Amino acid sequence: RKMNPPSLSSLSAGIIVRQLLTQSPEVQRITHRIFPIVVDDAQLPYVVYRRAALETQPTKSLQSADTVTIEVACYAATYGESVDLAEAVRHALDHQQATSPEGLHLRACILDDAEELWDSEAFGQLLTFRAKV
Repeated sequence: RKMNPPSLSSLSAGIIVRQLLTQSPEVQRITHRIFPIVVDDAQLPYVVYRRAALETQPTKSLQSADTVTIEVACYAATYGESVDLAEAVRHALDHQQATSPEGLHLRACILDDAEELWDSEAFGQLLTFRAKV
């Protein structure tokens, strides 16, 4: 007996983040290296994203309205390149709405915080987004 796969929830928010980043001409002009959670190939420049937190709000319809905190780290060889990549990522995600081919809906995505990093001889920009899924 074949079982239907479960519908996607906010736990799958990374699917839409990756979709938006890979479909962004500005991000793609700088790098095609976009990784979830861990970097497989640390060749600069690259982007790493992860779901950092999840907050669930029950609704009257017994569905939940989830807010997901997504962290996106942009690494490059120079400070200027890291800022350029962060600007491209912000443009790709900030104030966006999208639906994945799997049917997951991103209803809102807002830049919430940003900080600068230095990690393994690379300049980094860590962007934190709050997303409604």
